[in-house]
Amino acid sequence: MSRKLAKKQIFEHIKVMDAGAKGKTIAKAPDGKVIFLSNAVPGDVVDVQTFKKRKAYYEGKAIHFHTYSEKRTAPVCEHFGTCGGCKWQDMAYEHQLFYKQKEVTNNLTRIGHIELPEVTPILGSKKQYFYRNKMEFSFSDSRWLTLDEIQSDKDLGDKNALGFHIPGMWDKILDIKKCHLQEDPSNAIRNAVKHFSIDNNLEFFNTRNQTGFLRTMMIRTASTDDVMVLIQFFKEDKAKRELLLNFVAETFPKITSLLYVINGKANDTIYDQEIICYKGSDHIFEEMEGLKFKINAKSFYQTNSDQAFELYKITRDFAGLTGDELVYDLYTGTGTIAQFVAKKAKKVVGVEAVPDAIIAAKENAQLNNINNVEFFVGDMKHVFNDDFIKKHGQPDVIITDPPRDGMHKDVVQQILNISPKRVVYVSCNSATQARDLALMDTMYKVVKTQAVDMFPQTFHVENVVLLERR
Repeated sequence: MSRKLAKKQIFEHIKVMDAGAKGKTIAKAPDGKVIFLSNAVPGDVVDVQTFKKRKAYYEGKAIHFHTYSEKRTAPVCEHFGTCGGCKWQDMAYEHQLFYKQKEVTNNLTRIGHIELPEVTPILGSKKQYFYRNKMEFSFSDSRWLTLDEIQSDKDLGDKNALGFHIPGMWDKILDIKKCHLQEDPSNAIRNAVKHFSIDNNLEFFNTRNQTGFLRTMMIRTASTDDVMVLIQFFKEDKAKRELLLNFVAETFPKITSLLYVINGKANDTIYDQEIICYKGSDHIFEEMEGLKFKINAKSFYQTNSDQAFELYKITRDFAGLTGDELVYDLYTGTGTIAQFVAKKAKKVVGVEAVPDAIIAAKENAQLNNINNVEFFVGDMKHVFNDDFIKKHGQPDVIITDPPRDGMHKDVVQQILNISPKRVVYVSCNSATQARDLALMDTMYKVVKTQAVDMFPQTFHVENVVLLERR
């Protein structure tokens, strides 16, 4: 049954059937079109109000629940539903894993048209909360107000916020009281910084007007118990800056690395900024299977340390190394996978486009006394050419871990030209992975596939595929 409300449409008693891409759930309208929902769980029976109509589908939200799904669970976070960080927190974890596995399998078969072996069950995370090692928070002098607050006639008091961007709203910040994604002292540091800054009249940033003093704060917590805090200021004010940084250092003496940056440009990215060490060292360490990895403020490192270890073990196992192989690690980043597999290989060659990442990879290899790895910087589709292969050797195994967009078609073609015995493809986006696998299907068959849940309470999932030459 449906009825119209102004330009919007309401469908009543609709059964939510499935979960789809990007965390949306799926229902079907009476006219046969698909409805994508952002606030329901498969198994719910709901009334839906649409806010977008396309030729083949609607987008909408559940405005009334007739029946709640058995797949539901109570969200633990008070910010759920407003904060966009944990969209699946209302779905029990075993069902999150089911839909992640289903998405990977569907992408490989429907997009890639890949013939799959028996699919290995997804590897869930032992930690379902407090698993992230890096969080970034934004300051705002005009926090996001809920509808109840807007309609209230009460004095709303302090308008400052230190938290996360509201999804799709670049200038709106939700004030966070407790985040369930990063272990303490993360929440303690964030809340202490906020209260101290308010008490001492330190100006919170206004994104729209580009005014204020306090801009962002990044907290990194490592498996070694090292802690990094970086505060980004919009302008220099030595007295106020030192007041805050001294408070942080004295209140949290276990902070390993206390950093700051003065960034007066329009955006708050730090990758083109000078990072200044105020106290401690300019880095922290992560550790994995006896290997140490030096992490600075700009370093990329998998944000779930425990599951990264599991992911790398699967990757190394899929590579099937005996100690005699030359391995190429494409999109090597800071060389973590390269170094992790090095003890089982004759030699590993890593290639990466980001110069700072390669500098870090070389430093970490030296730190770990690994002598059978080499790292090279450059755009993959240009560096990874015939001359490179001629110079560094014909690889027996290629490990590739590209960004979400997948591999450039020239890189895929070069892998086919080289034709190594095995290719291990690690992906954070099984749709682009499936697209690339389809291009390789005439020469390679998928022998193993293993999904790994790196991000519980979200729809994101990693997948590892082993390809062997036909």
